[in-house]
Amino acid sequence: MRIKCRSISRGAAEGEVLLTHDAISFLGNVDPKTGIIEEPQHELYGKYIKDKVLVFPHGKGSTVGSYVLYQLIKNGVAPAAMINAESEPIVAVGAIISGIPLVDKMEHDPFDILKDGDTVKVDATEGFVETTD
Repeated sequence: MRIKCRSISRGAAEGEVLLTHDAISFLGNVDPKTGIIEEPQHELYGKYIKDKVLVFPHGKGSTVGSYVLYQLIKNGVAPAAMINAESEPIVAVGAIISGIPLVDKMEHDPFDILKDGDTVKVDATEGFVETTD
């Protein structure tokens, strides 16, 4: 199934969905050296985001979160792509400077149609997400 969406940071990637209903603050929620979610109260606590298609509603917190996304890419532990319900400037800037494909405003709610372990292609240049399972 191909689902239209808005492109935020161009590029394309395919990977396994890692989904959370919790917002993510990359400063404080994610270890930039390992790519592990390190906030104990977070739904994804202890999980690796490396090479995943990270699906979350939106970012939160400090503007330094943009730089943490850049550190994740430099350390080889960044997500392959990201899907937001509605992106905000911190995640958008981080994705753009890091070259991580990012989309939002899918024509169908990602939390209704995607689940952990699904394989999806994110094409943030053409503006679609394609499920391959």
